[in-house]
Amino acid sequence: MTTFDDREHAYEAKFAHDADLRFKAEARSVKILAQWAAGLLGKADTEAYVAEVLAADFEEPGKDDVVRKLVADLAGKADEATIRAEMQKAMAEAMKQLATAG
Repeated sequence: MTTFDDREHAYEAKFAHDADLRFKAEARSVKILAQWAAGLLGKADTEAYVAEVLAADFEEPGKDDVVRKLVADLAGKADEATIRAEMQKAMAEAMKQLATAG
């Protein structure tokens, strides 16, 4: 095997690892965001609400489906800009959690 082949395999492995990490971080960030929203809503069963929000995340690619659900659920408590800001904080927290866990 040549050095070029070794580099190619290393880049492929890094790409796969980064994609896996991104997927885990996105799922974790939605959970963190849903927990924040459950707190605003005063939900007693936080885990059930988290499951609802995670299910909404599978409606379409991207996070707009989650934002739509939270905007509807949090009407009067948080606007879309606040939700998107919290989404960014949740993603940063998820990445931090994964970095310290691994």
